[in-house]
Amino acid sequence: MRALRAQVRSYYSGKIARHGPTPLGVDWPNTVSQHLRFVQLLKLCDFTKPFSLTDFGCGYGALLEFLAMRHADCPIRYCGIDISPAMVAAARRRWSDRPDDATFAVGSRCPDVTDYVLTSGTLNVRLGRPVREWKDYVETILADLQRSSRIGFAANFMLPHDKGRTENVLYRTRPQPWIDFCQKRLGGEVELLADYGLREFTLLVRSPRTPPAPKAAVRRPSRPSRR
Repeated sequence: MRALRAQVRSYYSGKIARHGPTPLGVDWPNTVSQHLRFVQLLKLCDFTKPFSLTDFGCGYGALLEFLAMRHADCPIRYCGIDISPAMVAAARRRWSDRPDDATFAVGSRCPDVTDYVLTSGTLNVRLGRPVREWKDYVETILADLQRSSRIGFAANFMLPHDKGRTENVLYRTRPQPWIDFCQKRLGGEVELLADYGLREFTLLVRSPRTPPAPKAAVRRPSRPSRR
């Protein structure tokens, strides 16, 4: 997977070089859709008590900014990890005033075990690689997220188009194969979030070492207008 990772690294380094520390710089269309994804991912977390969090594919640290806006009253030890050195450099500049509770590192695996691990968008940009190769890459990432989280991890995926149109750059999938992978291969308790206004879904995967959350009803996605 070395060549694949090098391609991903180059892609995102180019994005932030062109667009700077903005949603476009991490390949999201705007702040509204970016924040909507964060809301879904953070449904995994219990904000009634302090916790630690790894942001896998952290970019310039947009999730940290969102946490500061929406959950400033909850002490969170944040660790951002990104495959792109340019992304991590931008994040360190942006958050140089938070040396005690926010750290950033370059890498393709989580550096430490934390309570939660979240990843936003990192599983969706296939860059023309064969689908089977990309699935293997995603499996490797999900297994690392599971190993690196005490309570659970969350990830989002893009849904297929209604008429079956495919794209060479993006990876689109139905939820069931990844629900099965997280349940059967990783042993997690899986909650599916869908129909929140974007053509995607989010999986909340809780460790079997923690009490499972009540099963939410699986909702069929509506016809979203974005992505």
